[in-house]
Amino acid sequence: MAIEIRIIPCLSDNYAILLHDPVAQATAVVDVPEAGPVLAALDREGWNLTHILVTHHHADHVDGVPALKARFGATVVGPKAEAATIPGIDVEVVDGDPVAVGSLIGRVMETPGHTAGHVVYLFEDERLLFAGDTLFVMGCGRPIECDPPVLWKSLQRLRTLPDDLSVFVGHEYTVANGRFAVSVDPDNGALRARLGDAEAARRDGKPTIPVLLGDEKLTNPFLRADDPGMAERMGLGTSDSAAVFTELRARKNVFKG
Repeated sequence: MAIEIRIIPCLSDNYAILLHDPVAQATAVVDVPEAGPVLAALDREGWNLTHILVTHHHADHVDGVPALKARFGATVVGPKAEAATIPGIDVEVVDGDPVAVGSLIGRVMETPGHTAGHVVYLFEDERLLFAGDTLFVMGCGRPIECDPPVLWKSLQRLRTLPDDLSVFVGHEYTVANGRFAVSVDPDNGALRARLGDAEAARRDGKPTIPVLLGDEKLTNPFLRADDPGMAERMGLGTSDSAAVFTELRARKNVFKG
């Protein structure tokens, strides 16, 4: 089945993602940073919004939800752990729950770390992963509501998924992430190539998503905190992977490159 996807830039660096099943004429949006650009895209395509899939409760992912629900009556799906802070939520989901958008059947994965109740949406048959702010291209979210090892555990879980998944993330942070990644993994040729590609895409005004999960496994330092070489390059000796991840995240927080 030929599903259709549209990447909608919002705010200064957010993305909303439209997922359309042309057979059932069902359309979902993953996160709604603001309503205007999403409404414009729906009007342009002539699509009726049936579902709103929320990854976490932060304002830059839910502020547009009320306006879209008011216009379309769409079903709002979001993590049960954050239901009290997600406007208009209809369906509260937990790990392993199915999510149907027309004939497309996704699965919820809980990935706490950035927020305590963050979830991602995996559509295995379509080879799609909507990762919100847990995983970024060559980076990861900032652990705001949990300690860094919690996020590391969630990223390890995502790392077990197939390499051929197309990953959509919530922000256009790729160039900055890539520059940090090169600073801690300078001899990774694949990483340097990806950074060059990302810089070229941004110069042309193009998004850097989606990306293949397999490429992230090879080049994203936050997915490789248990690589002994990473610890060695960072001067951490035989530190355990949680400690390496915590140090990586701390360095990224203050990186100015």
